Amino acid sequence: MTKGKTVVLGITGSIAAYKAADIASKLTQSGIKVEVVMTEPATRFISPLTLRSITGRPVVTSMWELSSEFSIEHVALAEAADIVVIAPATASVIAHLAAGMADDMLTCTVLATKAPVIIAPAMNDNMLNNPVTQENIEKLKARGFIFIEPGYGHLASGKTGKGRLAEIDKILGTIRLVLARSGDMAGKKIVITAGGTREPIDPVRYIGNRSSGKMGYALAEAARDRGAEVMLITAATCLPETTGMQVIDVATAAEMKKAVTDAVKNADALIMAAAVADYQPKNAAASKIKKDNTGLTLELVKTPDVLAEVKGDFVKVGFAAETEDLVNNARKKLKQKDLDLIVANDITDKDSGFGTDTNKVTIIDKSGKIEELPLMSKREVADKILDRVVELLKRG
Repeated sequence: MTKGKTVVLGITGSIAAYKAADIASKLTQSGIKVEVVMTEPATRFISPLTLRSITGRPVVTSMWELSSEFSIEHVALAEAADIVVIAPATASVIAHLAAGMADDMLTCTVLATKAPVIIAPAMNDNMLNNPVTQENIEKLKARGFIFIEPGYGHLASGKTGKGRLAEIDKILGTIRLVLARSGDMAGKKIVITAGGTREPIDPVRYIGNRSSGKMGYALAEAARDRGAEVMLITAATCLPETTGMQVIDVATAAEMKKAVTDAVKNADALIMAAAVADYQPKNAAASKIKKDNTGLTLELVKTPDVLAEVKGDFVKVGFAAETEDLVNNARKKLKQKDLDLIVANDITDKDSGFGTDTNKVTIIDKSGKIEELPLMSKREVADKILDRVVELLKRG
């Protein structure tokens, strides 16, 4: 839903300016048009040519040397923007904006735009904590500016403290969250599960599965980017922290069921992408089971069937990871669990399933309609699934 949008990316004179190249690159790769505006000090840290090469767009560095693509008025960029992002933002630029001062192309653009403005500060910790800086930040927040808290870590001064530019994924997530306000899932509450549950044998060992959580996270991010209020219930994964959604961590199937049962109240859709263990030890040992010369016998009992047992007036989507007879097994699961849609994939395919970045799935609905999708990234699969969810939500 962010493709075709225009982001004006302001870069100021901070050592973190080099990180703006990564922001510009990832936005451009996702189909967003990036217009870069650099203050003169910023050009001392990173070349405008670098940003032009990344975005394929002219880079504005002066009020007096504009590209022919823009009119002489600074409002041209301001009107083109769907969002303005300043990353990194120095204390100086924050102070100028708080005072309503427009003395370069970036501050002129910000004061002239009606688009949302995101500011990601990066500066020395003493500068950040100075009461004057904090007062300026509060003034801008009160005026509707969106701030991304800087991170804690090693600073250019050699000290360790708060003031580092926020992680790139956090900045990108915030941008997408703001751009999604008018998306086709705006106002909808979507509950999504991810990861593989772990059923304890003892405090050290567990019964688990090979789920990486990538499909569930892709769905959560895609739903967020379409404007949904997302609650992500996730079992164990090694994936980075997400932005712009509520995240609930669980470990076992029982914990997953409780979290889902609570979450689906007033939800519009539940998408169960988590791989919930089917069995758990009947009795988990309180202390570590010591290895000896004999074998180990475990008595297993069924775990709660979260998808079948959770009821409510919402769209319900499940997944079927199969090794044989894909369509028939998926159809049985669709009926048994009273689903609106089921997404089936053959996990024997090395490019599809657990741990991969791609997936090849078949979507089946209640009417029996079958849609086979080609191999594509999990994010692309997520959007295809959400297209179907949006259709079901429109039908009421």
